[in-house]
Amino acid sequence: MNLRRWLTPGIGIKRWLLVIFVGLLLLALAAAHAIRQATRDLQPGGAAQLVIDLVTLQFLPYPVRGLLIGLLGGSLIVLGAVRVIRAFMDPFRPAAGADQPLVEVIYQKRFLARGARVVAIGGGTGLSTLLRGLKEHSSNLTAVVTVADDGGSSGVLREQLGIPPVGDIRNCIVALADAEPLMAGLLQYRFPAGDGQGDLRGDGRSLEGHAVGNLLIAAMSALEGGDFEEAVRRMNKVLAVRGQVVPVSATPLTLHARLRDGSMVDGQSRIGASSAIDEVWISPPDVTASEDAIAAIAEADLIVLGPGSLYTSLLPALLVPQIREAVMASPALTVYVCNVATQPGETAGYDLAAHVEALVRHTEPGIADLVLANSRFGLETSAAYPAEPVRLSPWPSNVSAPPRLALDEVVDPARPHHHDPARLSLALLRLFEQEGRRRAGIVRPGVARPASTA
Repeated sequence: MNLRRWLTPGIGIKRWLLVIFVGLLLLALAAAHAIRQATRDLQPGGAAQLVIDLVTLQFLPYPVRGLLIGLLGGSLIVLGAVRVIRAFMDPFRPAAGADQPLVEVIYQKRFLARGARVVAIGGGTGLSTLLRGLKEHSSNLTAVVTVADDGGSSGVLREQLGIPPVGDIRNCIVALADAEPLMAGLLQYRFPAGDGQGDLRGDGRSLEGHAVGNLLIAAMSALEGGDFEEAVRRMNKVLAVRGQVVPVSATPLTLHARLRDGSMVDGQSRIGASSAIDEVWISPPDVTASEDAIAAIAEADLIVLGPGSLYTSLLPALLVPQIREAVMASPALTVYVCNVATQPGETAGYDLAAHVEALVRHTEPGIADLVLANSRFGLETSAAYPAEPVRLSPWPSNVSAPPRLALDEVVDPARPHHHDPARLSLALLRLFEQEGRRRAGIVRPGVARPASTA
């Protein structure tokens, strides 16, 4: 049993242990008073007096006697408390092999429940990376996930069943779930191709290439009568997600792009492989946003935009009018987390200013209060991933009310094209502590911000 976790400040155990100790102390005083009353008339040197002297260690010096009795009493209290806790824990102890004891469940419910209310908007690998770090500091998390993917298993299920793409939702659920590692591995498992062809490009009658988690969400949607939002809510509960994962909309979105040469590209998968993107938009343009997402944004203390693919993960969510309006109307601190590396195709050659300019141009000035960027460069990148670090640069002059710049070492040294979950979450929470609380009551739209000196 993890005794130190049981004694963590705020978990609600130590106060009651103190109450028990005070009660036992009063009982001991009462017993001592009763013994004194019963033995005050005993004859000195009598048999009864000798027995009492022996039991109370009268043959030892007074300081030694007090120390021994104190150690014995304290040991008995600790032993009794441990045994009582174990007796209460046994009926609720997870099955053999589970890695989450009861104290962790209590810790999450009591300590993490007091964490900041954070809403993270986006999709892809970046969002799940962020969530893995944040869930160690708060259980008041909401991941608002884009639903514009049209490739792979998600694209097949979208085409055949008419449901929004589930791949990014599955990744975020796994990132926030308190399920066993075996369960997480099961949800991420993909059925291999038996003949080398891969059914994801075939007639859809095989499981080849499908992730188990995708199929479970699709099945849950069918069980809920096609209510996709309710299906995702159910999956959150089944897998004991810390917080909630919600789709940005229950309607599948289609992403469109115009390149700088004037050509048009349709579909997230094709746009992600394109370069020189000039503009992106979604259809249907008047899609209805998820009610859970709108409610979470309205109640948030901190809103995080990204990290993730700029054009194919983050912007499809912010191009939903109700989501964008909710972010603009929220008094919460809003931080745009810029990627640590460019992406081949859609952001090749982009520096920090280019990322911010694209974000503002597709949304509204003032969409973010702060931009969090990586401050550590020079890490050796993998030859298998042709990308370069996102370099710092001054804000472009055409960006009105530019956000302020915050720098921190948030890159994963082992994977320089990814954020480190722990470092990123700590950097965001530091910004929240420094900037968020003093902003309470400030309405962001229309409020000018000082330009960054970076």
